[in-house]
Parts: sequence; C-alpha cells; structure tokens
Amino acid sequence: MLHARKMKENIYWIGAIDWDRRLFDSLIPLPDGTSYNAYLIQGSEKTVLVDTVDPTLEHVLMENLKSVPNVDFVVAHHAEQDHSGTLPKVLEKYPRAKAIASAKCKGMLVDHLCIPGDRCKAVEDGETVSLGDKTLKFIYTPWVHWPETMVTWLEQDRILFTCDFFGSHLATSDLYAVDEARVYEAAKRYYSEIMMPFRTMIQKNMDKLRDLKIETIAPSHGPMYSHPKFILDAYREWISDTPKNEVVIPYVSMHGSTRKMVEYLVDALVAKGVTVKQFDLAATDIGKLAISLVDAATIVIGTPTVHLGPHPLVVYAAHLANALRPKLKFASIIGSYGWASEAVERIAGLIPNLKVEIVPPVICKGYPRESDFKALDALATTIAEKHMAMKL
Repeated sequence: MLHARKMKENIYWIGAIDWDRRLFDSLIPLPDGTSYNAYLIQGSEKTVLVDTVDPTLEHVLMENLKSVPNVDFVVAHHAEQDHSGTLPKVLEKYPRAKAIASAKCKGMLVDHLCIPGDRCKAVEDGETVSLGDKTLKFIYTPWVHWPETMVTWLEQDRILFTCDFFGSHLATSDLYAVDEARVYEAAKRYYSEIMMPFRTMIQKNMDKLRDLKIETIAPSHGPMYSHPKFILDAYREWISDTPKNEVVIPYVSMHGSTRKMVEYLVDALVAKGVTVKQFDLAATDIGKLAISLVDAATIVIGTPTVHLGPHPLVVYAAHLANALRPKLKFASIIGSYGWASEAVERIAGLIPNLKVEIVPPVICKGYPRESDFKALDALATTIAEKHMAMKL
C-alpha cells in the first residue's frame, strides 16, 4: 500500500494502485493494471479531496485519510464507480463535507450512488471555490467520456485535475510519467478504447483549456504529467481529422483462403509504400486493434463466410470499429465463401457510424486464384492512390 505522496506544499496524491486488475467494465482488457488517483488539497481555510477510488480499494483510500481530521469538499468529476464509488464512505466519515459536481453529475450521484441531494453542491461551468490561499475553478468537459464530466483547475499551483481526460490504465509506482514510451502506449490505448468515440467533443474541450498555463496534469488513472506538452501534443495528434498513410486489416481465416488473400494484400500495399497493421482476430489483443484505428486512413476487413454471413469475430470487430468512430476515410472487405455469401452486405450494415468511402470488395469462391490476386492488386493500387490524393 502506498501512503500519501507529496506533490507540492499541502497537495498530496492519496489514491490506490490496482496492480492485478485485468478487465474493466467486464469489457476492456487491462494488461498493465491501473490506478485510481485521488488528491488532497489543504488550503488555509478549506480542505478538498479530489475524486475517490474504486470500491474494491476503498480500504486504501480510507487508510490514507486516517490522519486527515477534516474534509470540507469532495470534488466528483465523474459519477462512474472507479472515481466516485467510495464517495458515500468518505461523506460518512466527514459528515459536514459536501460533494462538488456538475449539475448533471449531481443527479447521477443521487441516482447511481444514492448520495443525498443536500450533500452535493452543483457548480456551474467556470465557477470557482476558494480554499483560502488556493482557488479551484471548475471547467465543464462533457463527453470525456460521460455527459457530466468536468475538470478542476488549481490556479495558484497551475495543476489541472482531469479525471479520465489524459488518463492511462497503467499501474506504476512512478508518480509522474518517467518512462514516456510506456506511458504513451498506455495513454493511446486508453484514448482509443474510451475516448475516441467522442473525438469531436474532445476537440472542443481542449480548446477550453488552451489559455491555461498548465504545469502539471493530474488524471485519475495512470501517472501524472510534469511536462504537460507530452500528453497535450499526443492528444492533438490523435483527435486531429487527418489520418496517416496506414491500413488496418482485422481478419479471420477458417481454412486458409482468407489468410492467403490477407497476406497477398499486405505485400501489395507495402510495395506501394503503405504501412499495414494486420490482426488475426482469433488471437489478437483487441486493445491493440483499437490503438491501430486511431491513426489509420483505411480499414480492410477479412472474413470467411459462416452461414451466409461474416465470421462472428469479424462481426465483433466491425461493431467495435463502428462504436469507436475512428477518423477512417476508406473501407473495404476481402474474403471467401463456399457456395454463397452475404458477408459484404452484412458487414456494411454493421458500420453506419463510419463515414467512409467503400472501396470495391474482393470476395472469392474457395481458394483464391490468379484473377482474385489481380483484383487484390487493383485494390492495393486504389487504396494507395486514394491515400496519395489526400497527401497522407
């Protein structure tokens, strides 16, 4: 158990590290665990706890609060359990404390955590609260990644507490991002799996932060950033509207036909200067696939035919891509069938959120032959030319 760790004078990290958690929301893989960051700010007149921790590690936070005699406010940036799940226990320990949340978040805290309405103060976008010698400013950042989210700006110390914004699922004893390569991948995975569907909203929310002279970014998952430019620049690249000269090929092959087509197409694309990322859906880490979609210009889905439709793993991958809404510009489908197929039509119906141009698919009967390979060459040429026309 890590106890309070000093960040600045009268400002402490008092959260919990979840080294062993491997699945989030029964959905998202956590290969590197995670942390639940809570922060204590002791002003000359008021003391504030910024976020709490997941209920599974409630005992860690409560142990860290043992020596804290009084808390006046608990900032609840986001009503989800991993941030606010221990809020009821904290309010029980400090009966005079009030939660601070956005108006929408207040309603969610009442609905989801049964917080009494009179124990929660709703703040407006841009509202401030004085702690005496320190001032907190609350900035609404809706859809990062729920509709009620906000961040907190600690003006005197130039710390931005961002909850899920700029976070990473990464268990580490480093208080700050020291191993930037490792943190970059974890933060990009976090962005791709959780934030990417709200890319256009994040663009607007980042604009709201533009004039802040930030010295430290303190998210609720993963290490903090003492050099904010690192993560701010990464986010600006990820949320931009311009993809890279990259093709992602998630595929399944049951008897080798689709695999042969994928291998041939990969070679053809690489020969034309296109970067390709290939994923066998029967074995891949789905988080790695999500990461690859952040930058890609094109997705080519490879599938055999199962009862006229695409393979179930391809259905899941198409559903994932549709839900994540990456900045893809083009899409196509390749694959094989035994006697009949509706795979193309069914996959197209699974991706209505992808505002892409469909490049003519290549579907072969049985094992691919010379004419199928020529069609794959044409597909590679078309994709490369479209990327070139966009100057990727």
